[in-house]
Amino acid sequence: MTLYEKFGEFDSSEEINEAAAGQLAEGTEEGRKNIKEIALENGLDLMDAEDYILGDVDELCNPFMAAIGKIELEIKYLGLKETTAEYDYASYILKECEADFELCKAVRKKGKSLAGAIGEVLKMAWKIKEDIHPDILKAAGIPGRVQSGSPGMAIVAKTMREYYLGGQQDEAD
Repeated sequence: MTLYEKFGEFDSSEEINEAAAGQLAEGTEEGRKNIKEIALENGLDLMDAEDYILGDVDELCNPFMAAIGKIELEIKYLGLKETTAEYDYASYILKECEADFELCKAVRKKGKSLAGAIGEVLKMAWKIKEDIHPDILKAAGIPGRVQSGSPGMAIVAKTMREYYLGGQQDEAD
């Protein structure tokens, strides 16, 4: 699976909508097919694409839809499983997008990715790694020395929001 293979990575919901509008303006079957491909390539629902093609809605997506679609595609692309911390990190960003319009726009930006956000968390985990106590290793049946760096969700959240938003953090963070 390759992301954004046919139409490329869009920087915003506005760019997605402009591309879809251009295809719709052609008034051809090929243009309508391309709108569906734009939707699929950006993680958007095909029913929403149909509604757009039929004129039931004025745009293919809004910033929230564009952000959620991108993250859900990236979850599949990265093969994240529900049993991993990385999936939890992705779920955190999905949940945050529900309430944060600026985060939605930031998630959609070209060059920003779930892999990049999780990579920042991994860098943080590497920096804070410590030896696991020998009694814990013994209880687990693990011989030798093991180090672990598991940042709490507060650090994960701060790191991921900083990755996507940069200096746009709000006062609560």
